[in-house]
Amino acid sequence: MNKVFLIGRLTRDPELRYTGSNTAVATFSLAVNRNFTNASGEREADFINIVVWRKQAENVKNYLSQGSQVAIDGRIQTRSYDDQNGQKRYVTEVVADNVEFLGSKGSSNNMNVNVNVNSNGNTPAQSNNAGPTPYDFGANTEPKTTDVDSNPFADFGSSIEISDDELPF
Repeated sequence: MNKVFLIGRLTRDPELRYTGSNTAVATFSLAVNRNFTNASGEREADFINIVVWRKQAENVKNYLSQGSQVAIDGRIQTRSYDDQNGQKRYVTEVVADNVEFLGSKGSSNNMNVNVNVNSNGNTPAQSNNAGPTPYDFGANTEPKTTDVDSNPFADFGSSIEISDDELPF
């Protein structure tokens, strides 16, 4: 089984490219803190290369930047190539199946924008052909709120009469 889950912050802005068949691919590096400190009491981080494909790659490029916090669900992949000097080079990277946006670089609130896009580049609602995406990526990304003092049942018509005998307590 080859499964990876990571939470970290982008070390640089994502780079978006297109393949010859016009498929979007984005790459970035993710800094992931280790769970322990070194001998001098400092916390270290690992820097992991991430590859994202299709619509998800375009979303990453459009909505993430250096310092953004994300959760990655994917798999480890290794590949090799010959460099300019003819030497064989090996690369290990994580190919993301899902990228969840947890927050921006300056936020302490990890729920600013929360988007989950699967490996096909669709949100879960799109994957099930359930219609348009529930996420609004327009200029207003603030969550909708309701007035606490308003009556949430006002649209249901007249008041409902309930006797004390009908209450369960």
